[in-house]
Amino acid sequence: MRGTESRRAVAAAIAAVSSQGLAGDEAVVLQDSNKLTVRLLPADVLARVAPVTDQVAQLEIDVAQGLAANGSPVAALDPRVEPRVHERDGFAVTLWKYYEPLPRKEIAPVEYAKALERLHAGMRGLKVPTPHVTDRVEQAQRLVASRERTPELPDGDREVLAATLRDLSGVTSGGAQQILHGEPHPGNVLSTTEGPRFIDLETCCRGPVEFDLAHAPEEVGEHYPGVDQNLLRACRILVLAIITTWRWDRDDQLPGGRELAAEWLGQIRTARA
Repeated sequence: MRGTESRRAVAAAIAAVSSQGLAGDEAVVLQDSNKLTVRLLPADVLARVAPVTDQVAQLEIDVAQGLAANGSPVAALDPRVEPRVHERDGFAVTLWKYYEPLPRKEIAPVEYAKALERLHAGMRGLKVPTPHVTDRVEQAQRLVASRERTPELPDGDREVLAATLRDLSGVTSGGAQQILHGEPHPGNVLSTTEGPRFIDLETCCRGPVEFDLAHAPEEVGEHYPGVDQNLLRACRILVLAIITTWRWDRDDQLPGGRELAAEWLGQIRTARA
């Protein structure tokens, strides 16, 4: 978020916490891009904030509650407050338990794979409507096709992304289908005293587990049982094409996004050579 919007988002988080009878006047911003994540003290609650028009926070709450009930490795909602979406000043705020990060930031591939396998097992029992992975592919295709939405995307790179998304658009329709996390990359896995905990559940979708594994480090896929390695390789390229496209969106606010896009485009070209 930018400037005034970011300050308003922090104020919305503080107001949401205060409405639940908790003290949270001291705000520590942990992440600020398209969404804002802020730790509020002294209550020590984690608030996730997004514009009401851009969020699916209720889905995240529903999924988190279902997964917590079956013992899946997910971050918990704050047990001191009502589990709902709090709307303040045009923002949707959800309140979560804060986990103090461990000194060891990286999670071993074996541990990562086991945690993701447990998450997938828990997700198979959920009765929550989610979009299919192909919806995400189609959204990326629309971005690539729109020069208005991606005005700075060079023509050569636009052609590479369009061809990659077109050629791989159907790969996620094969294999066993189930609810997925959607983006279980290392940035969405906390290393806690209770073991790995997955966050950012609003990205949930349906598809093969290989799509989720495509977001994780390559070594994780080597320890996950029953993986279709050919499908995983295709999903890795597809995921790169999708996230590269997002970085060219005129509204994208990820710091260093264009530099990442250039790096990922090089990886796509190499993989497809």
